[in-house]
Amino acid sequence: MSSPWSRSLAAWCLLAPALAAAQPQARGAAARPPASAPYRDARRPIDVRVRDLLGRMTREEKFWQLFMAPWDSTDAPGSLAHGIFGLQVRLAGPPADVVRRQVAQLNALQRTLVEETRLGIPGLMFEEGLHGLLAPQATVFPQAIGLAATWDTALVHRVGTAIARESRSRGIRDLLSPVLNVASDVRWGRTEETYGEDPWLASRLGVAFVSAIERAGVVTTPKHFVANVGDGGRDSYPIEVNTRLLEEQYFPPFRAAIAEGGARSVM
Repeated sequence: MSSPWSRSLAAWCLLAPALAAAQPQARGAAARPPASAPYRDARRPIDVRVRDLLGRMTREEKFWQLFMAPWDSTDAPGSLAHGIFGLQVRLAGPPADVVRRQVAQLNALQRTLVEETRLGIPGLMFEEGLHGLLAPQATVFPQAIGLAATWDTALVHRVGTAIARESRSRGIRDLLSPVLNVASDVRWGRTEETYGEDPWLASRLGVAFVSAIERAGVVTTPKHFVANVGDGGRDSYPIEVNTRLLEEQYFPPFRAAIAEGGARSVM
């Protein structure tokens, strides 16, 4: 199986033409920006900082801010030379000190991104968190379909709070969760990851879960795209539904998670 870095090269070949027009001029683009650069000043408005940063970025740097990837100790040291938007770090070895080792690894990677890349853009450390942080020594709660069977938004909110606390304690700042797809076909292999077939229930539990995690300072990423279940339960299959079905069944949980729950990203 190819590594995420080799797959990213193929993606880069497709994206390069689109990014070429935004390539900064050769006016010292390779030089490290000074500490006084506007994008480094947290007191400035975000739009000012973003415009300044984009104007300094090379095509390669822009590309590496477009995706997230797994990371382990076997990856080449120079893989992060241009920075990266997000990293998923899973460690093997004895469980006794896995939390300490994971924190140390994430801190080391973050120092590399901030201190050793040209622009010093920190990365977003992410992980799965559907029914508990997916990491050794983390708490495992019932699957989402089991939580949905309780019809208890307060309980789901408490679960989300616990997951967020464990995530922050390890340096994880983004959880790829919750699954807000409406399970319309039980043949779909990911039905257990959902809150079931009712858009209202999925909306209410989604808001309870998302709001707890976001309030704890961890970004949520509701998923896996809207109307993700194809005919026969096939995953990520071409979907043929009309606008009314999207509006009445598939959009409501995602809209609620963003508008009411405060989700800051979406898959």
